[in-house]
Amino acid sequence: MIEHDALTATRHAYDAAASTYAQLFRDSLRDSPLDRAILGVFAEAVSAGGDGQVADLGCGPGHVTAYLDGLGLAAFGVDASPAMIELAREAYPGLRFDVGSMAASGIADGALGGVLSRWSVIHTPPRELPVILSEFHRVLAPGGHLLIGFSASEDPSHPTQVFDHAVAPAYRWWPDHLAALLRESGLAEVARTVREPQPTDRRQFKEIHLLARKA
Repeated sequence: MIEHDALTATRHAYDAAASTYAQLFRDSLRDSPLDRAILGVFAEAVSAGGDGQVADLGCGPGHVTAYLDGLGLAAFGVDASPAMIELAREAYPGLRFDVGSMAASGIADGALGGVLSRWSVIHTPPRELPVILSEFHRVLAPGGHLLIGFSASEDPSHPTQVFDHAVAPAYRWWPDHLAALLRESGLAEVARTVREPQPTDRRQFKEIHLLARKA
């Protein structure tokens, strides 16, 4: 498979930054009660649907995958960066981590009860996002849930905005626009959360989580 230039560049950038990224974010959930609550709601939704496997797509160094495992989910991680996967395997040897692409995960049709995508689609050029959302739909079982996290753009007339991410070029999304793309992919929004930026945040962006369900 020939990778798109954006994916190749992003993978190389995260390979180079993997150790620093892991040190910065490995304990990030400890001080984020709202994120822990959102992940807890996601875990309950998946469990209510039958306890299917959950893929953390764009798992990075694996800390959120491990948190989902601690919530009782059969979670595994996938990331395009081999360096990130190596760190995840070292940190959490009892869990499964695979190198792979969100656009072509290799996961069987309907195999998953849940898909987690926290800030993993932000490096995807907007024209390519529908392909990834269709992949999320494909791998979910009927009734399965997707939790997707991203930073919000500020103007509904410009549904995507580029921002200066520290690792690779990235995009913010107007939440209603991304929710509409989910619907077009067969994933109906169930709920959303909006976290307002704090005065100490380096970027004054709203953080969005959308919980969606496959019919």
